[in-house]
Amino acid sequence: MSGEEAPSVRIAVLGLGEAGGLIAADLRDAGARVQGYDPAASAPEGVADLPGEAAAAAGCDLVLSVNSSKAAPGALQAGLSGTGPGTVWADLNTAAPQLKRRLGETAAEAGVAFADVSLMSPVPGRGLHTPMLASGPGAARYAELMGRLGADVEAMDGPAGLAAERKLLRSVFFKGLAAAVVEALEAGRAAGCEDWLRDNIADELARADAGTVQRLVEGSRLHAVRRTDEMQAASDMLTDLGVAPLISAASRDLLQNLQNRA
Repeated sequence: MSGEEAPSVRIAVLGLGEAGGLIAADLRDAGARVQGYDPAASAPEGVADLPGEAAAAAGCDLVLSVNSSKAAPGALQAGLSGTGPGTVWADLNTAAPQLKRRLGETAAEAGVAFADVSLMSPVPGRGLHTPMLASGPGAARYAELMGRLGADVEAMDGPAGLAAERKLLRSVFFKGLAAAVVEALEAGRAAGCEDWLRDNIADELARADAGTVQRLVEGSRLHAVRRTDEMQAASDMLTDLGVAPLISAASRDLLQNLQNRA
């Protein structure tokens, strides 16, 4: 990024909560002219606080919608009248690919390039430097503008919804893993051995390598019958301990399905 380029970039941030506020402040610090709108939060110092979506979008090269999947359609509808030729509308909310595609269609009807952007790690601690995936007709331009300011953006060839799909596929694994750890430790606490179990989980994660995924998949298929019984026993144990076996029971059911498909 050069000092000459950055000030020419004008960016609106719609949604100034935790993620949006941090990104807006980092964009400001990187030299962009930043203006924003949030009905429930004030703009960070140095970010113009405007009275609505259209006012915030006016004159901007790039509009970042960082509110919520529920608020995203309304924000787009309200803000489109403020956009101009060359504006890119980027939706950074975690949402289903179907919603991203609908947002992209709405933007296209208004002649605005749309970028489906997925934040691939938590924003606190990273801000503007949070890894991002972008897809859709505005993805390359989004990556160019944000890249000048120090953002880490991978622009993907493909339609809006593709970046959201990649993020959510990863979420199936990562959030599922987190849920399994939470349930296991709650049960360990009830059984009086939480510290032992925590150390055991940490050791297993530390020893994971590139072959771990294949071993997990192959082992689940090969030993589906035995593991179904094992997870039924685990579910029964958790129930006796007063812990709802949500993940344990789901694991049992998945293993049962693997048997049925064998």
